[in-house]
Amino acid sequence: MKALRLTIILAFFYFGISFSQDLAVRDLTVEHKVNPMGVDAVKPRFSWKISATGGSVMQTAYSLRVSTDAGFKASKTVWQSGKIMSDESLLQPYSGPDLKPYQRYYWQVRVWDNKGRVSKWSEVAFWETGLMEPSGWKAKWIELEADTNRYSPSPHFRKEFSISKQVSSARVYVTSHGFYELHINGKKAGDQVLTPGWTSYSKRLQYQVYDVTSLLRKGSNAVGAVLGDGWYRGTLAWGNNWAVYGKRLGLLLQMKIVFTDGTEALIVTDESWKGIIDGAIRMNDIYNGEIYDATKRLTGWNLPGYNDNNWIKVRTGNYGTGNIIASESVPVRKIQEIKPVKIFRTPKGDLIADMGQNMVGWIRLKVSGPRGTVVTLSHAEVMDKYGEFYTENLRRAKCQLKYTLSGEGEEIYEPRFTFMGFRYVKVEGFPGNLTPENLTGVVVHSDMTPTGKYESSNQLLNQLQHNIVWGQKGNFVDVPTDCPQRDERLGWTGDAQAFCRTASFNYNVAPFFTKWLKDVSADQKPGGEVPDVIPDVLNSQTATTARPSAGWGDVAVIAPWTIYQVFGDKKILETQYPGMKAWVEYIRKQAGESYQWKQGSKYGDWLFYHPPVNNHTEPDGYTEPDFIATAFYAYSSRLLAMAAKELGKTDDEKLYNDIYNRIKEVFNHEYVTPAGRVGTNSQTSYVLALMFDLLPADLRYQAVKFLVDDIKSRRNHLSTGFLGTPFLCHVLSANGYTDVAYDLLLQESYPSWLYPVKMGATTIWERWDGQKPDSTFQDPGMNSFNHYAYGAIGDWMYRVSAGIEALKPGYKQILIQPNPDERLKYSKASFESPYGTIESGWEINEGKITVKVKIPANTTAVIKLSADDPAKVTSGGRKLNENANLSDIKVIEKKVTMLAGSGDYVFEYGK
Repeated sequence: MKALRLTIILAFFYFGISFSQDLAVRDLTVEHKVNPMGVDAVKPRFSWKISATGGSVMQTAYSLRVSTDAGFKASKTVWQSGKIMSDESLLQPYSGPDLKPYQRYYWQVRVWDNKGRVSKWSEVAFWETGLMEPSGWKAKWIELEADTNRYSPSPHFRKEFSISKQVSSARVYVTSHGFYELHINGKKAGDQVLTPGWTSYSKRLQYQVYDVTSLLRKGSNAVGAVLGDGWYRGTLAWGNNWAVYGKRLGLLLQMKIVFTDGTEALIVTDESWKGIIDGAIRMNDIYNGEIYDATKRLTGWNLPGYNDNNWIKVRTGNYGTGNIIASESVPVRKIQEIKPVKIFRTPKGDLIADMGQNMVGWIRLKVSGPRGTVVTLSHAEVMDKYGEFYTENLRRAKCQLKYTLSGEGEEIYEPRFTFMGFRYVKVEGFPGNLTPENLTGVVVHSDMTPTGKYESSNQLLNQLQHNIVWGQKGNFVDVPTDCPQRDERLGWTGDAQAFCRTASFNYNVAPFFTKWLKDVSADQKPGGEVPDVIPDVLNSQTATTARPSAGWGDVAVIAPWTIYQVFGDKKILETQYPGMKAWVEYIRKQAGESYQWKQGSKYGDWLFYHPPVNNHTEPDGYTEPDFIATAFYAYSSRLLAMAAKELGKTDDEKLYNDIYNRIKEVFNHEYVTPAGRVGTNSQTSYVLALMFDLLPADLRYQAVKFLVDDIKSRRNHLSTGFLGTPFLCHVLSANGYTDVAYDLLLQESYPSWLYPVKMGATTIWERWDGQKPDSTFQDPGMNSFNHYAYGAIGDWMYRVSAGIEALKPGYKQILIQPNPDERLKYSKASFESPYGTIESGWEINEGKITVKVKIPANTTAVIKLSADDPAKVTSGGRKLNENANLSDIKVIEKKVTMLAGSGDYVFEYGK
């Protein structure tokens, strides 16, 4: 026994293993997701975060192991990386043998740190491969011959099969033309909604994977699906535009069953299935809602033993599987539920439920009444100035649910194949007394992980942040849409590029944008043009050209660069680089040797400020379109050069830097006066020129002064639109006018960010004055009350007011730069970065400023404080140089600056 103990001790000594309780690994992800299923990446990437005691903790090495057994039996080991000397804990690739399809792989990681500690193996995580390649599909597309009509009842499909052995595991791999809802033995499979999501279906069609082991049973089983029109066949964009991708709905499904004896069975869609165009869902459409007649339910259709004699044989479709891809984004789900805050009658007598929040999703109705009773639910974002239900801004979208009661006691209904953007619900035909118990708001959006929080002492600002978050939730439904309510709801590229950095603070949008940016590439034209909306439904599906617009098409460059900066995912640059380059080359061809992109801006600085009609003295915010196009040409060229540098493409780096510098020369010759006046003297003219670094150094000061003078002449109001607004406060704070940026942020009258808040907004508005001070509305043809673009100010609130900024991609190195302002008592933010939680915030109390900071393990930070002398700053009650985790303390540009390792810090100094 003594010899055995000695052997163990020697073994631990020999291998240098001494597990520390003070070092641990957490939050394991594969391709940005927790325990994902249906991963088709051949070399998936692993990420983890480190929890550790002590300060200035850095990873020095890591080890990964992968197995097909959760207990990591030696015989089931697939790959062991060995000890890899590296401080990288983000997106490290699998480097083992080729992965097999349909397989669950378990993995763990352990790390070593700079304190000589080694962690235990992490908790077990897993990922599950999908079909891996198109040839993995053994199923056939099925559809119904007669299913080509608009607004027709939903088609149902079903098949029965028998199981005689004990099931070990069962997975369904499924996609559809149109929406689908999958059922097995009477129960819905999974919790996803609006599947298979929205892509350019002929090029990219997502499939989903469901673990249905628990739904199967020995003996007879039934699998079935009901389909809806969705984005595939439903109404899209304007006019009579429907069936953009096809008129016939279809289903592709295969179920792989593994039995405990090791044998397998495969259930697939083929000629043996049956279908019917009938049932309770009489009509469904994204814009127009759903008509549901409970008297026509196909009771038991999804159970074995159902009498389907009147169902017909399906036909098979020859669509191929080359366009079918695994789902890379997070699923769309029912995320939360809210109840009405008030039920009331309008002056005209309409019965209205106020949900208290402009939300996206639908209403779940609970009702009892006579058979044949019809309850109609209509949806609206706002009430008009007279207190009446207002739907004119929905344009031609009906946004209506009609439910016919079966008369069989208490009935609960919610739609499957539509969604609405609304706060108010008009209820017609309800039998009895309507109470909050009868209505539940079901909030639906892509199930992104929340990562950011911002809070200040100003409750209007807190409501603004609330509105920004809800605007994102409502418009991130598999694609980043402009609005969720009217007959539009499209993936407008300009909105996405304006908002993507703010979106990346509020939620982990890495999977979301990884997917959508591939949609951008898929719909990008051969000449490099990027359509205005993605997926592109404004051009023919066979169109090979499009007329793009500056600031919109630039999403092809701006968004990949932004996602790389925030999430440290270089693969997104590698994947998107061809499209980034193609976009700049398209502009280059249009501009030619003039280096000006003329007629390249269709939308200008969209929805910039216009003064009231009777105001003849105040200038509007107009910015000349060619100016905008040329400025964005320069910006995208510069970002492309930076991306080329990151990817080691030195020739491209030089080429596009040269192009940027040439555009800059032309820009100054054409649009800048010797006195420093820029463009049309609009705020956006100055903002773009300064943000894109297009001015010579000797004119920057004067240009900034002209910008500030314009803001002051407007009594601290902005005049920017979609393209200027995201950069406005950043330009001011970067050039010494953070106080003026606060002037704009805290402005409460129109036009400003807080004006809608004071008008009762619960989301971001499309227009600065969607509802005017007299409570009348702007042009109903273009007046969404849930439109996230102007919410881009949230980015400044995080990065400048609270002070969380990335110095290296993924926040491997962090800049903490809080900017106190006496008009606020405090401002603070937290952000769950790829490496862990970052916190920064400040508070002013009795002449003293307190700054609290958290830096996660395996990162470092530069901290800049608004104090001009290190001797006046304390950290935890001690002098700065007495804190071992702080170094290189000095004053730069009148700010105390220092380097910091991981840990929690409290700094105090006088105003």
